[in-house]
Amino acid sequence: MVKGGALSDGVIKKILLSYTYVAVWIFLSFTVIVYNKYILDRKLYNWPYPISLTMIHMSFCSTLAFLAVRVFGLVEPVSMSRELYFSSVVPIGALYSLSLWLSNSAYIYLSVSFIQMLKSLMPVAVYTIGILFKKDSFKTDTMVNMLSISFGVAIAAYGEAKFDTWGVLLQLGAVAFEATRLVMIQILLTSKDFGLDDECGWSGEGLAVDCFLVAKEAQKKAQLADEEAGRLLEEREGGDGMGKKNDSQN
Repeated sequence: MVKGGALSDGVIKKILLSYTYVAVWIFLSFTVIVYNKYILDRKLYNWPYPISLTMIHMSFCSTLAFLAVRVFGLVEPVSMSRELYFSSVVPIGALYSLSLWLSNSAYIYLSVSFIQMLKSLMPVAVYTIGILFKKDSFKTDTMVNMLSISFGVAIAAYGEAKFDTWGVLLQLGAVAFEATRLVMIQILLTSKDFGLDDECGWSGEGLAVDCFLVAKEAQKKAQLADEEAGRLLEEREGGDGMGKKNDSQN
């Protein structure tokens, strides 16, 4: 800072650069939200497979993170034991996969604006789960603020024209899983004596997410195959019964 309290050119450039990054992030985040809505909405593109969409999302993020850390060396890699990965990163990845799955599924039933209003419950969920995990202490004034947020969301839900109970439950479930994930990340970073870069987190966590999503998708396909096989078997048995009945009449 120069004389007279004016900011130096270097500080101004850093401030402008920071605001530029924030603006780009907001724009990209908004674009992804609207595009997900377009893909999953029944009246638009009508792609009713939120798990597959989530798998594509996380595979792309994992690939970029792997390239940034392992190939181009833009971020210093973090040494992590197999035990730490399976005991900490995998549960976080499981919660993240459930959060993304439920959140993407909610786009099928709810409008984008209403989903964003429901997401405003995230501070309430994080604070509540933080108290349950003993990472935050209960404070009356903080809880009053959280309840006021919940009251505002309840008013917005009451006035929603396209209210869908199942969609609201999906989004609330996504908020709960995401809040739990954030608290577990806090526990991981405060209990272990190391710093986890965002890129490394995306790489390891994304791989874990993909594993859970692939398993879920495979389970869903197996269930559909069983249902289709049962339907064909019923039709076959019904056709055999009709054939035997016609033979007996002849």
